[in-house]
Amino acid sequence: VRHGGTEAFRAQLELLQGWWSELTFRMQALRDNPECAREAYEDVLADSNPGLSVHLSFKQSQDSVTHSGHKPKVAILREQGVNSHREMAAAFHRAGFDPYDVHMSDLFSGKVSLDQYRGLVACGGFSYGDVLGAGEGWAKSILYNESIRHLFGEFFARDNIFALGVCNGCQMLAALKELIPGAGHWPRFVRNRSDQFEARFSMVRIDPSPSILLAPMVGSRLPIVTSHGEGLAEFASTNDLRMASQELVSLTYIDNHGETANRYPANPNGSPLGIAGLSNEDGRVTIMMPHPERCFRTVQNSWHPANWGEDSPWQQLFFNA
Repeated sequence: VRHGGTEAFRAQLELLQGWWSELTFRMQALRDNPECAREAYEDVLADSNPGLSVHLSFKQSQDSVTHSGHKPKVAILREQGVNSHREMAAAFHRAGFDPYDVHMSDLFSGKVSLDQYRGLVACGGFSYGDVLGAGEGWAKSILYNESIRHLFGEFFARDNIFALGVCNGCQMLAALKELIPGAGHWPRFVRNRSDQFEARFSMVRIDPSPSILLAPMVGSRLPIVTSHGEGLAEFASTNDLRMASQELVSLTYIDNHGETANRYPANPNGSPLGIAGLSNEDGRVTIMMPHPERCFRTVQNSWHPANWGEDSPWQQLFFNA
């Protein structure tokens, strides 16, 4: 800082950020998980954080996909409290699908069946208030209803379908793993390690997996919208974690250096090995906590490279379907 041509004050930016953030850290340590508060404060103090970045392993498609002259039907499934169904429908419509708004009440009443759809997408956004295992409550409404359980079981048994679960939809499909072939090692998703709802723009890496939605994008690193209160992947056994991490993990939280994130806030929920998404064994069912539908258009992203066009790279996930 200069005054009248004379230097009045000089300090490192990291030092000033530390002073500015210390009160927030002390309040957060009392309110939230104190370990997460400490890790977040240390992240502020770090002097070598390169910030967000993008590395793509694929060439983006910029035109809507035509499916042999017809548009496959995809059920955009929602339950009370779900609020991401419009963005999800728009992303699949952009990719050449014919999206249908399907509420669980439509299935319970018998007005709608799943046999007419090639795709099923369980959306996220505060189903059942996003508390007390919200997605698991959604799943139990399926598992404990004989006719609806049979409906979903028949859908997942078909060899010409795909399914995607995001956020609460991820939590819900994970709780339906007994109906999904090749999903036996999946975790359940519980309260975030921070004890708080986490809404962030998080860096992720797309890992090798069978997922038909993500396999063509393997090796890419880019930011994505994160918004959940119960995203910590909790495995039933160390063997399930080992098997899933070796074969089924499709998406991993990373830090701004590109390394697997084990610390908060780069790992926003505390999942082991930074796990953010998984596939079943044949790749037709993909679940993830982050929200690709909330950043499939470039203008939805709070930061992006200047050379992105109308679509962000996340639109490719929907093209891949």
